[in-house]
Amino acid sequence: MAKQVSKTYGSALFEVAMENRSLDATLEEVLFVKQTFLENEELSKFLLHPNIEKEEKVKVIENIYAGKVSDELTGLMTMLVLKGHQKDFLSVFDYVIAAIKEEKGIGIAYISSAVELKQEQKERIEQKLIETTKYRQIEGNYKVDPSLIGGLVIRVADTVVDSSLKTQIAELSKSLIQ
Repeated sequence: MAKQVSKTYGSALFEVAMENRSLDATLEEVLFVKQTFLENEELSKFLLHPNIEKEEKVKVIENIYAGKVSDELTGLMTMLVLKGHQKDFLSVFDYVIAAIKEEKGIGIAYISSAVELKQEQKERIEQKLIETTKYRQIEGNYKVDPSLIGGLVIRVADTVVDSSLKTQIAELSKSLIQ
């Protein structure tokens, strides 16, 4: 259900941003609002509290964000509250962020390695991903996972490349058992 909510409402905001040619501004606003939610636990608790009327929640959203972000984004948050989907704010924001980045040719890569990579290695990986994918720019999210033993696991969109020693050893063991 949350996935459907994020797609439905996120797509609506994305389409408005496309029509208004305001992808960059919308991306900045959504990142700003998402950050305020992540930094302000009280706001999230307030919006999720079952005993607070929806109209009161809408007033708070309007007081905080009116004039700071577009009417479209404020309206989206208001609509989410009125429909009882305030728990889905972050997933809607994530959907919009991903859609805008996709439209702008920015790929988000999740890269796991057994050891910390040097900046030079990260740059080479990102350059190789630009050369081998449709993206013009790559945002690398790096994570150290010692259980990989060696090699890398790279995920970009729906594609996973696993060259880790852990996987190679598991495949070798599987073939030896057969």
